[in-house]
Amino acid sequence: MTQTIIWTIAILTILGAALAVVLFVVAKKFHVEEDPRIDEVEKVLPGANCGGCGQAGCRAFAQHCVASSPNLDSCFCPVGGNEGMQKVAAVLGVEVAVKEPQVAVVRCNGTCENRPRTNEYGGYQSCRVKATLYSGDTACSFGCLGCGDCVAACQFGAISMDPATGLPVVDEEKCTACGACVKACPKNIIELRNKGRRNMRVFVSCVNKDKGAVARKACKAACIGCGKCAKACPFEAITVENNVAYIDFTKCKLCKKCVAECPTGAIHAVNFPVIKPKPEAAPAPKPETAPAPKAETAPAPSVISTEGEAVVEKSNVKKEE
Repeated sequence: MTQTIIWTIAILTILGAALAVVLFVVAKKFHVEEDPRIDEVEKVLPGANCGGCGQAGCRAFAQHCVASSPNLDSCFCPVGGNEGMQKVAAVLGVEVAVKEPQVAVVRCNGTCENRPRTNEYGGYQSCRVKATLYSGDTACSFGCLGCGDCVAACQFGAISMDPATGLPVVDEEKCTACGACVKACPKNIIELRNKGRRNMRVFVSCVNKDKGAVARKACKAACIGCGKCAKACPFEAITVENNVAYIDFTKCKLCKKCVAECPTGAIHAVNFPVIKPKPEAAPAPKPETAPAPKAETAPAPSVISTEGEAVVEKSNVKKEE
């Protein structure tokens, strides 16, 4: 019995040592030298591993940056932003262009008031599952499904569902423009747009591609593709395709002429200062007209006697009775 145990231990030891030698040889033979700058770049990244950069994680993004150096035009970390990319560029000893910060925008205004329900869904609460089963709870087959897949996808707590409207609301202060919500939405109603000057933006809050009458019947705030906004835009920033208008944020100058032209209110202008109406000026007081002076009556002419007597005024002559 003792001899069996000894032989077992000896065989396992020899086998383990042989396998260790094989693994060592294989590791040396297939060893790949890794650029030490990858570790340095990874250290300055936020470590969110959100995938907003288009890579599998921060480590993969660091590898992509090192491989792309010295041209980092295709590299951008939305969480770290321009400040984070400046740190990456400093590690690699290159320069990087500053990019316009972006924010997620929900392009649907199908609130409970604007888009009444036509049926009710009783299955698993997931937008992706719901989209594969049927078009939605309303007559609009393009709008938000309201299950909150975008909320679950956001790692930064920047999106929440508004129970009053049934639509997602983006917190601009928390949003990092990682794009996770964009990928999670099966209806493609969430878009990353430039924040704009002083966070002011103008966009069409509708993606309905039905014809005007059908879209308006399904939702009061739907874009009907009339093209009035495109005609009113002096910068050619608006195009109308597939019965829905789209505003190119790279061309838009925030003049808001399209907002006034939209007959359904589908175009939204956000974060613009509220212009208070000017108070009506009080009517100027009418100047007081001085009473006209009374005309002085000329004294009655004197009557001179033909006989050379003294002058007697008519007014003093009393008629004797």
